[in-house]
Amino acid sequence: MIRHIVMWNVRGASRDEKLGNIERLKASFHSLRGRIPGLLHLEVGVDTSGVDYACDVVLVSDFASQAALDAYAVHPEHLRVKAEIGDMRIARHQVDYAAAKD
Repeated sequence: MIRHIVMWNVRGASRDEKLGNIERLKASFHSLRGRIPGLLHLEVGVDTSGVDYACDVVLVSDFASQAALDAYAVHPEHLRVKAEIGDMRIARHQVDYAAAKD
């Protein structure tokens, strides 16, 4: 199993605008559930720490294999989500690693 973790900082001129963008991002990724072969788990978390070095949002997703993650990267539904959130991201970090199945 491959765990795919992505963290973003989100654009927003005001707190309300930033929170609106975070909600759009969450909804976009949640729309992928059940649509991507090999996607076993998808979770979106929003930072509550408030520390200045924290990212705003994290995506934690598990894939059945590296091949499933590779297929996700070019899947039309994932490309749709990337387009939907593209203008609201101001920073992005990613980690992929082999994880034990629970």
